[in-house]
Amino acid sequence: REEEVEKLREEEVEELREEEVEKLREEEVEELREEELEKLREEEVEELREEEVEELREEEVEKLREEEVEELREEEVEKLREEEVEELREEEVEELREEEVE
Repeated sequence: REEEVEKLREEEVEELREEEVEKLREEEVEELREEELEKLREEEVEELREEEVEELREEEVEKLREEEVEELREEEVEKLREEEVEELREEEVEELREEEVE
């Protein structure tokens, strides 16, 4: 009878150990899942930051292009004005020569 009780105790102890081991495994698995989720979140946040940085770069490049185009337009307009002024001067000089000749 004592042996039977002892055997039952040992079985109960073994069963409790197995339950504890299983519980620890489940906790470890859950911890690993949480770590993996956190890692994925961090990767996603980093990816979003990189996309935002790239978008900002593209916007800045576009802004610089637009500024350069505007600058080139202004330079072209100034050049055309100077050419027009020069042409008008030449016409005026020609008219004055003609008047002198007459």
